[in-house]
Amino acid sequence: MKNFLIRYWNIFKKPPVHLSFGGILLGGFLAGIIFWGGFNTAMELTNTEEFCTGCHEMRNNVYAELQTTIHYNNRSGVRAICSDCHVPHNWTKKIARKMQASKEVWGKLFGTINTREKFEAKRLELAEHEWKRFKENDSLECRNCHQFESMDFTRQSARAAKQHSTTLASGEKTCIDCHKGIAHQLPDMSGVEGFH
Repeated sequence: MKNFLIRYWNIFKKPPVHLSFGGILLGGFLAGIIFWGGFNTAMELTNTEEFCTGCHEMRNNVYAELQTTIHYNNRSGVRAICSDCHVPHNWTKKIARKMQASKEVWGKLFGTINTREKFEAKRLELAEHEWKRFKENDSLECRNCHQFESMDFTRQSARAAKQHSTTLASGEKTCIDCHKGIAHQLPDMSGVEGFH
């Protein structure tokens, strides 16, 4: 094994016979541009509403629910799509979230939520996973659109203004603590601590 590794290391470190250093550098640079462009294109394609709703599990369940909410249809004409709420905008956090979400492909392949009944049976587990993620990142995706500094407390209900100006401002709570079910139906919450 040692001789095998030494032989291939010697081939690797030997200068190329037919290529110049400039040719290798230019080829590597072009390959890098093509790879980077393809990678970013694929990343953006997986952030589209069409991609997210391409499978019936999402289209017939959570996407159908989203269409009945203010995040989909409102007086301002601003519409949130799946990636606005489920994928961070920051590039490094986006990559981490995409890697994390890649395990959802297994769910698709093995049909873990491919019927309404299976989806409803896993709804609480799926929701708790997202709520935990939002809690851990201080509702980052909410804050991409809803900025605390831009809130007009005078136009909010007394309860909302109080909560936003105290527990949200202090960091004691984050958006998801009070706004579960804002874009999708809540699962059966009986037995969930702190929920009535």
